[in-house]
Amino acid sequence: MTEFDLVVRGGSVLDGNGGPARTADVGIVGDRIVEVGRVAGTGRREIDADGAVVAPGFVDVHTHYDGQATWESRLQPSSWHGVTTVVAGNCGVGFAPALPEHRDRLIDLMEGVEDIPGIALHEGLPWTWLTFPEYLDVLETRPYDVDLATQVPHAALRVHAMGERAAAHEEATADEVALMAKLAGEAIRAGALGFSTSRTLNHKSIDGELTPSYGLGAAELVAIAKAVGETGTGVLQLVSDFPDAEEEFALIREMVAASGRPLSFSLVQFPQEPDKHRAILAMVDRAWADGLEIRAQVAARPVGLILGLENTLNPFMTNPVWRGIADLTPGEQAARMREPGLRAEILAAQTREKERGRLGGNLIHKYELMYELTDPPNYEPPASASIANRAAAEGRDPVELAYDIVAGGGMLYLVSSNYVAGNLDAVGEMLRHPHALPGLSDGGAHVGTICDGSFPTTLVQHWTRDRAGEKLDLAYVVQRQARDTARAVGLLDRGVLEPGYRADLNVIDVDGMRLHRPEMRHDLPAGGSRLLQRVDGYRHTVVAGEETYTDGVETDALPGRLIRGARPAPR
Repeated sequence: MTEFDLVVRGGSVLDGNGGPARTADVGIVGDRIVEVGRVAGTGRREIDADGAVVAPGFVDVHTHYDGQATWESRLQPSSWHGVTTVVAGNCGVGFAPALPEHRDRLIDLMEGVEDIPGIALHEGLPWTWLTFPEYLDVLETRPYDVDLATQVPHAALRVHAMGERAAAHEEATADEVALMAKLAGEAIRAGALGFSTSRTLNHKSIDGELTPSYGLGAAELVAIAKAVGETGTGVLQLVSDFPDAEEEFALIREMVAASGRPLSFSLVQFPQEPDKHRAILAMVDRAWADGLEIRAQVAARPVGLILGLENTLNPFMTNPVWRGIADLTPGEQAARMREPGLRAEILAAQTREKERGRLGGNLIHKYELMYELTDPPNYEPPASASIANRAAAEGRDPVELAYDIVAGGGMLYLVSSNYVAGNLDAVGEMLRHPHALPGLSDGGAHVGTICDGSFPTTLVQHWTRDRAGEKLDLAYVVQRQARDTARAVGLLDRGVLEPGYRADLNVIDVDGMRLHRPEMRHDLPAGGSRLLQRVDGYRHTVVAGEETYTDGVETDALPGRLIRGARPAPR
C-alpha cells in the first residue's frame, strides 16, 4: 500500500544542520517531510538518489522578482539553481504602494537601479493595485515554481508620501514620516516579510537621479523601523556604501534597537578600502555581543559585470564611430565590426570616455579588471588571464583584444568588488564569518549586465569542489544557503530535512555539476532581453512535495505560492 506521496531513496542526505552526510531516504506526504531514515513504506512516486546528495532547497534572501512575479510563474534563473524560496523587494525599490501618477517614476528607478528594461516593465506590469496589501493580493493569485516572499520598499513609500519632493531628497515632514511608518506597518501586517532601503550612490534612476532614500536623516529610517517592530514581526534590509563606517553602523544599530527586529546589510570587499569589510564585521560582532541581531549578506564570487554587444555595457559604447552602428542588432554590429576598415576607424577613435548614465559605466575601460567570459565561466581567474595582461603578452593594445572578443560575439567579465588581490580569499573570509550569510544574487535584476542568480551553484561547485585555494565544507554551504538564510528572514519552516519541515529539496550530482556561460534571451515582455545561466547537476528539485525540475527541465508543477509573513518552526 502506498504510504507516501514521494520517497527519495538512498541519497547522501545533508539535512541542513551542518552535520555529516548519511545515507537515508526521505518520505514526503503532501507538502511536508514525514520521515528521514530507512523508509519502509512505498511512495506514489519514488526518486532514486543513489550516488547523489540530497539537500534542503536553497533560500535566496536577496532577489528582485518584484516585476517578473506579476507576469511570470517561473522565477528563473533562480529556480534553475536549486532555489526553492526567494525573497524579493530588496534595496528599497519596488512597485507598491503606487499611485497612478507615480508609476513611471518607480519604473525608471527600477530600470536604473536594477537594470531591468523599462520597456518590459511598462508592458508587463498590470498595475492592478494601489497599496502594498493589494500588491500582495495580486501576487497571491499566481502559482510559481518557487515560494515567493517580498518586502516593502522605502523608495516607493517615500514617493507615495512626498511625490516629487522625494526625488529631490528633501527631508520629510513629521506627517510624511508618520505616513511612511504607518504604511510600512500595514504592509508587514498584510504579509510583507520586511522593509528595505538603499543608501548607496550606485542606485540611480534611468535618468541619473539618486534613489529617493539616499542620504536622508536617521530619524525617518528609525521611525519606519520602529513601526515595523511594533507589528512584532518582520526584518530590515539595507544597502550602503559605508562612507563613514562607524557613523553608518551607528544608524544600523539604532534601527535594530528601535525595532527589536533583525537587520541584514550588503557587504563586499571595497576596492578602494580593501580592509574595510573586516572593520565592519568587527562592528557586527560587537552588535551581537550587545544583543542586536545584525547580519552581513555576502556574495559567493566577485561583484562582476558582463560586457558585450548584447549587453547593457560594452567598451565601445562611448566611441563616436561605434555609435554609428549602435542602432543595428548585435549580430549586425558584430558583422560590421569585423570589417577591416571599420575596425581600424573604431580603434582609432577609441577614448577613455565613461558611460555615466549606467551602473558600472565608469568601468568599461578597466582592461586590467576584464577577463574573457569562457564556457564554463571561471569566476576566480588568474591575473595573467586579464585582457590587459593577455594583450601585453601578445604585444598589442588591450583595446584590440577586447574588440576582437566582442566583435566575435564573445563577452567580457569585469570584476569590481571582492577581487582586490586577484582571488576570492576575502570572500571566503566573509563566508566563514558566523554572522554573515550568502546573499546578493540579485536574481531577476541587472538582466543586461549581471547574471548572479547562480550564486548558490557557485557555492556548491566552486567553493566545495573546484577551488584551487581553501575550500568550504559542503555540509556548511548547505546549512548556510538553506537553514540559516531561511531563519534569518523568519522562515523557520524550511531549510532542514526533518519531519514536519517543508518538503523543499534538491537531489544534486555534485561531481557532475557544471555551470554554463550566461546567454542572452529575448523573452521579457515587449521582447526585452535578459541574461540567463543554465547548469547541469540538479537531478531533481522538489518544492512543497512536487517535482518542479528534472535535470534542469521544468515539469508541469507550479506548487510555489506567495508567503505572507514569517513562518513558525514545526512543532
